[in-house]
Amino acid sequence: MFEKLKSGFKGLVNKVTTTELKAENLSPILFDFKMTLVENDVAFPVADKICEELEKRLVGVAVKRLDDRKKIVDETLRQVLLEVMLTDERISLVNKVEEKRKNKDPLSLMFVGINGTGKTTTIAKVAKFLQDKGYSVVLAGADTYRAGSIEQLEEHGKRLGIRVIKSTYGGDPAAVAYDTVNHAKAHGINIVLIDTAGRMQTNQNLMNELIKIKRVVQPDLTVFTVDSLIGNDAVMQAEEFNKAVGIDATILTKVDADVKGGSALSVTYVTQKPILFIGIGQTYKDLEQFNPEKFVNMVLR
Repeated sequence: MFEKLKSGFKGLVNKVTTTELKAENLSPILFDFKMTLVENDVAFPVADKICEELEKRLVGVAVKRLDDRKKIVDETLRQVLLEVMLTDERISLVNKVEEKRKNKDPLSLMFVGINGTGKTTTIAKVAKFLQDKGYSVVLAGADTYRAGSIEQLEEHGKRLGIRVIKSTYGGDPAAVAYDTVNHAKAHGINIVLIDTAGRMQTNQNLMNELIKIKRVVQPDLTVFTVDSLIGNDAVMQAEEFNKAVGIDATILTKVDADVKGGSALSVTYVTQKPILFIGIGQTYKDLEQFNPEKFVNMVLR
C-alpha cells in the first residue's frame, strides 16, 4: 500500500537532510516534492499546505550533525502530516452505540457515495465489525433505484444472519429507511445501517432524494464511501457530497490496491471529517479502523 507516497517522502527526507536549511536551498526541493505529492493523488491545497508548513518550520534551523538533521526533518514531516490528517472530532462507533443504548435507541448510519465504490459491500463489512463487538444490526435496503441492489444487500444479510428491511424498486427510499429505524426500536436492535442509491454528485434529483432520506430519518452519522483509486476525484466527490448532504465521516475502499495514497491525506483535510475505516480486501473481515498516527508512521517508515 502507498508505495509511491512512501518513496516520495523518503526522497524528500534524504534531499533535505543533505542540504543547508536555507530558503533558497529548500524552495526548489519543496517545489519538486509538491509535484510528487500531486502526482500521488494529493490535492493541490493539501500539497501546498504540507510544503508551506515544512518550509516555515525548517528554514533557519541550525543543525550541526547529519544524524540530527535527518531526525529533525523526519519529525517535522511527521508533525505536519499528522496536523493535515487530524480532525476536531474522532468518532468511535462503539462509544456512539453505547450512548444510544442508554436511551434504548438504535444508532443509525446512512451510507452515501457513487456507484462502483463498493458501498453495499462496505456496509456488510461494517455490519460484521459491529456484530463482532456483540451488537445487533438491521439493514435498510433504501437503494430502490439500481437494479439488483436490494438482492445484493439481501445476499450479504443472509450470509451474516442479518435482517434486511426493503421495498420494491421505484419505492420511496425515505420510507424504507424510516421503517427500518422503527423496526430497530421495536425489536431492541442496536444499529441501523442504511444503504442508499449510488449517485453522481452532479445528479441533483438523486441528491434531493438523499436529502429527503436524511431529513426523514435524521441519521446519527452520514458516512461517505469513496474509492481510494480514483485519486483527486475522491476529493471532488467528498466536497460535493459534504456540501449537498453533509457528511460526518468517510470510509476509503480498495486501499489495499492503492499504490499512491494521496486520497487518504486529501479527503480528511478537505472535508475536515475523520476517516472511520479503510477497506483492505474482499472478505467481511477486510475492514480496518483508520488511525492517522498509524497511517503517518506507515508512509514514513
